Amino acid sequence: MWLQQYDPFGNVFLSALIAALPIFFFFLALTRFRMKGILAAFLTLALSILVSIVFFDMPITKAVSASLHGVVNGLWPIGYIVIMAVWLYKIAVRTGKFKVIRSSIANISQDQRLQLLLIGFSFNAFLEGAAGFGVPIAISAALLVELGFRPLKAAALCLIANAASGAFGAIGIPVIVGAQMGNLETMELSRTLAYILPMISFAIPFSLVFILSGVKGIKETLPALLVVSGIYTGAQLFTILFLGPELANILAALLSMAGLALFLRKWQPKTIHREENAPDIQQGESYSVKEIIKAWSPFYILTATITVWSLPSFKALFSEGGLLEKTTTFIPVPFLHQEIQKAPPIAPDTVALDALFKLDLISATGTAILVAVLLTGLFSSAITLPQGMDSLKLTIQDLWIPVLTICFVMGFANLSNFAGLSSAIGLALAKTGALFPLFSPILGWLGVFITGSVVSNNALFGHLQVVTGNQIMANPALLLAANTAGGVMAKLISPQSIAIATAAVKQTGQESTLFKMTLKYSLGLLIIVCLATFLLSFTGI
Repeated sequence: MWLQQYDPFGNVFLSALIAALPIFFFFLALTRFRMKGILAAFLTLALSILVSIVFFDMPITKAVSASLHGVVNGLWPIGYIVIMAVWLYKIAVRTGKFKVIRSSIANISQDQRLQLLLIGFSFNAFLEGAAGFGVPIAISAALLVELGFRPLKAAALCLIANAASGAFGAIGIPVIVGAQMGNLETMELSRTLAYILPMISFAIPFSLVFILSGVKGIKETLPALLVVSGIYTGAQLFTILFLGPELANILAALLSMAGLALFLRKWQPKTIHREENAPDIQQGESYSVKEIIKAWSPFYILTATITVWSLPSFKALFSEGGLLEKTTTFIPVPFLHQEIQKAPPIAPDTVALDALFKLDLISATGTAILVAVLLTGLFSSAITLPQGMDSLKLTIQDLWIPVLTICFVMGFANLSNFAGLSSAIGLALAKTGALFPLFSPILGWLGVFITGSVVSNNALFGHLQVVTGNQIMANPALLLAANTAGGVMAKLISPQSIAIATAAVKQTGQESTLFKMTLKYSLGLLIIVCLATFLLSFTGI
């Protein structure tokens, strides 16, 4: 049994600085040294192993085991989800559905700013609410490229748009997990987020148009911006206040997308904006309503399967005593499971950590997407089984480097958790006392940058935020909301998100370029969340 050490140097700030060395290196590798993502991730993993063993006294066997556990988690379930999502996209392309989708969007508007609002913002948020885990970035970015956007710019815009929806991804799981970790009611955390996130959601469409065509673009599309931002923010605010986090993205996205599409039937900007060298998409070819609905069917099917997989009654089939319980296997990780202890204040009491690899062949989100792929192929006469398998082969060829990059990142994230590196950083930030509400979102931002997931971030730092809140007499729900909101802003630069986005637009190897494109927006949004949290801490909320 090994007990985690959070302060091996007898100075929490020095210990945190040493624990953060792999993070600093990763930033420099992508920005200063312009390394490819896979090399930067591998070297970061190697450095984190060295730091864990040399400075935090973690046994070698446990450091290697924690790293391998993370690598395997990168393959299953994350790699599985990404491969299935991109395969669905390739099937849609191969069956000619994207040609109809592209034309149907062009018939709404040729203006790329408005196409960005429809696909990059609303449809992106819809997929985030239904599936999450990289699916919205992969599909939305690829669709924007089909509409004539430059690949890396499309990826960057979709990442930035995700700041409006990331907290409520995959049927609100990040908020639900955060509430569980903080021993709060889900609605309490959901309502606290209403003080922070809706203002960001309202501003994101304006930011996207500004990035695309500056202040002039905002002036030219202001009526459409007010429609999409107003409907989305209003619906999101109503949902998280009165219904809970589960449908916050789905309802807001559907209503804003439908509202904007209807509005654009009566209004169009005087100047049509197309990016330089962007091909014109002619409106001449029109399709019937039935053909358009059929073209969008892969995403209806995807939403339906994800929804079914998210239902409590479906999940109950795989829980203890459920009909399909035996299809899920939990494999103890050697040298790791129940062999590392975490201690207060990270945990209420000293407790051994579980390290189980969950092999859920049927209940996995990736399987829900696989069913959507199979149903799409089954209902389409435009593709044969050999052609479908060829599309899968091409998908794996395109994605093996990004998936391996994700595996290395997950290895680093898992090791950081088991070695106590993340906790050491968190404890140092918690020492800021009355200023902690100002820094609280930074902890969430670091959590998502390390783990790539708002869910994992809340599982990692949720309890610490609540404990610190009680110690400094601040509202624990506010700090937990700050952890969630700050974490969302790191999705713009999370190595996992960057790897998925570059792969989706066929720009693997350009991770450092994309990282630099989104970094300033991530930091800017983080500052807004920090200031909002700090000001709210004085109001008694």
